[in-house]
Amino acid sequence: MYRQSAFKKYNRIKKKLPLPLRNQINLIEDEIALNPCSGEKKKGDLKDVFVMRFTLLGEEYLLAYKVDEREREVIFLAIGGHENFYRDLKRYLKS
Repeated sequence: MYRQSAFKKYNRIKKKLPLPLRNQINLIEDEIALNPCSGEKKKGDLKDVFVMRFTLLGEEYLLAYKVDEREREVIFLAIGGHENFYRDLKRYLKS
């Protein structure tokens, strides 16, 4: 099992989400910590990022994370809907 950590922005966004969605995210975070390569590995600018897709109440959400094999840690980067998700993630990681 990998240790879990998150960027401040991720925690701020997660805290504002409705409780059922936060509970679903917690389950997905635990699943990722058990098997970090279960998400889709991105290419290009986001080559070190994995993305897990899930649906809740008819809405599709994406959860982006990185895996640090040396430290055995999963770092959660961003969560949100598909619209502009990758553009915003690239911008955030560059800053």
